[in-house]
Amino acid sequence: MGRTTVNMRLFPGKVRNLATASRAPNPGSVASLSRRERILILGCVAAVVTLSWAFLFYLDHQMSSARQHDQMMMEMGMSMAAPWTAADILFTFAMWVVMMVGMMTGSAMPVLLLFARAHTGRGGSRTPFVVLAFALGYLAVWVGFSACATLAQWALHQAALLSPEMAASSPQVGGAVLCAAGLYQLTPAKRACLTHCRSPLGFLMSHWRDGTTGALQMGMRHGAYCLGCCWALMCVLFVVGVMNLVWVAALALFVFLEKVGPAGVVLARAAGAAMTAAGILLFTGVL
Repeated sequence: MGRTTVNMRLFPGKVRNLATASRAPNPGSVASLSRRERILILGCVAAVVTLSWAFLFYLDHQMSSARQHDQMMMEMGMSMAAPWTAADILFTFAMWVVMMVGMMTGSAMPVLLLFARAHTGRGGSRTPFVVLAFALGYLAVWVGFSACATLAQWALHQAALLSPEMAASSPQVGGAVLCAAGLYQLTPAKRACLTHCRSPLGFLMSHWRDGTTGALQMGMRHGAYCLGCCWALMCVLFVVGVMNLVWVAALALFVFLEKVGPAGVVLARAAGAAMTAAGILLFTGVL
């Protein structure tokens, strides 16, 4: 019996890891993208982010007008606390999807460019289409999160715990959300996911899959790590206001600095301590 057969029987996990490693790009094979491919990828990402933010500003304007109308109706003695319809649920879901695309696409730029370079270095063709598959897999995870956020917002609305500004109306609920988000920032799970997000080359080397379907799977896997890194931060929007665009922009910048900045891990832990302290103060009524 040959040594290879023995190794496959005794160490099947090791053999699978070696097979994956043989397909993965090594640092020396990460080639430079052509100027056209780089411009195309950067341009597409910039267009997606710009359109998402433009739509968010449009929604904010429309919702501001609606809130003014509701305020007038309330002053006339008419309650506007109506149950959600199916259209309300779909609208809220679309709002969360656009918001997550606008917030998270920019922070995925480093891994998208590195994946494109690795794909080119392995002699792959149709690089922009393969990168698109990776990006779609990444965003699919955040679409799933948007569905969960929509259900959470619906539940808060049904329980009358959401203000017209779509922020938690109860200090106890808001404080609990802040404390939970802050404590999660300090957990090993957060650090592990952040490490994957901050090391795109390491992620590609350990999770490489060939082809367009493989790119989609890799995008979903990277999106899962990103979700594990950032889901608690997104929940902070229920405290400051779901469509508070100043806070949306601030959180998007924070996520980018966490993933790309030189002190991302320290920044994450400092923010976790600050959010926990703010949550305690809000819960106890000090804030």
